[in-house]
Amino acid sequence: MASHHDQEPNRQSRLTAALGLLCGLLLFGLIGLTCVDVVTRYWFNAPVNGAFELTELLLAALIFAALPLTTGAGQHVEVDLLAGLSGPRLQRAMRWLAAVVAGVVLFILAWRLALQGLRLSEDGAVTNSLALPLAPVAWLAALSCAASGLIALLRGALPADKA
Repeated sequence: MASHHDQEPNRQSRLTAALGLLCGLLLFGLIGLTCVDVVTRYWFNAPVNGAFELTELLLAALIFAALPLTTGAGQHVEVDLLAGLSGPRLQRAMRWLAAVVAGVVLFILAWRLALQGLRLSEDGAVTNSLALPLAPVAWLAALSCAASGLIALLRGALPADKA
């Protein structure tokens, strides 16, 4: 029987695959919407109603769905000016400090986005032309930032070869 420890990487890879699939679907939706809007606008003089709003919402969802994947893969832009000038201990300390700063910033963003989600929910805020609710996007962004903050802290606690 597999232990709990053995099941964790499998659960993590399934979650990563699901988020990757979601990002792919969102990107495919953005591409499809843009293509249909351009074709119908120029050939038939009939643009897709609310295409701009849908594009904004899909793009926000795509960015925040991809944030935990980017954080987990360690693919954020990094500037390591001192890496070649420092020893392994200082490099570990700088990597840990960067992870803590990133985690704290992401948790602050999550907190502020959650407050914004509450306000949008209470106000019943919707988009102008399609009347789509805005709160779910704020909630997705808050959840994504919180997950990414946790991932950043966990990556900072791991040895460099495991992170």
